[in-house]
Amino acid sequence: AARRGRVGLSQARAAAGAVGGARGRFPHTLDSFPLDDPAYTLRDPEEVVRLASQVLSAERLERFERAAAGRTNAVTCVLEGLYDTGNVAAVCRSAEALGVHTIHTIDSCEKSKVSARAASGAEKWLHRQRWQSTAPCIERLKADGYRVVCTHLSRETVPIGELDWTQPTAVLFGNEHAGASDEAVELADACVSVPMDGLVESFNVSVAAALVFYHARQDRLARQGFHGDLSEDERRALVAHFCLRHDASFPAVLRNLLLREQRRDP
Repeated sequence: AARRGRVGLSQARAAAGAVGGARGRFPHTLDSFPLDDPAYTLRDPEEVVRLASQVLSAERLERFERAAAGRTNAVTCVLEGLYDTGNVAAVCRSAEALGVHTIHTIDSCEKSKVSARAASGAEKWLHRQRWQSTAPCIERLKADGYRVVCTHLSRETVPIGELDWTQPTAVLFGNEHAGASDEAVELADACVSVPMDGLVESFNVSVAAALVFYHARQDRLARQGFHGDLSEDERRALVAHFCLRHDASFPAVLRNLLLREQRRDP
């Protein structure tokens, strides 16, 4: 049991420190950018941006650049068995706004409530990894060098302020009604909580996620002076992927621009 308390945090930090940084966790290709036809795949992210600049405004491209510069994979999110798709959408919106790029969803809830909030639009700017059960997700995250912390109240729970968020950390949020599963609590390196002063017993899961993401960002800025930590190659690739995700028709738009150039310069 002690491994999920302060001792567990120290052990997890040491293990994460041995892996180092957020490198190697970038979920997208660096040199493959398929358009709407597999026969047309660009290999250079700058070529994607060059074509996109013929259609997108300079302000839009600058916004993509700023968003990529603020992204990190050193902090990631796990949603275990959420019932309300609107809550998933709200977590994605907060994650995107605060630079958390990857969301892991464990689809262990037998029934889901479909909410109008599910179409928030934030998810297309993120990487979403789906899992059918909890253990494989947590085991993979640990193998990738993450310290896994579970939002759960127990005698061994520590406030989020006691963590060093410069260490690669995956934060698991449980089901809206039942909370994190016993399996998730057992597999986690530590249990954490967001401090509360009122009489209510918990935050809505999307509110809790937003508070954790914001605290993680501020902690990382205070400790190391930056939050976004992608390499230059990763940032360039992410901007290219953002261009392709601008809207559903954009890969076809870029292919048509490319074909037009090829016909003009045989």
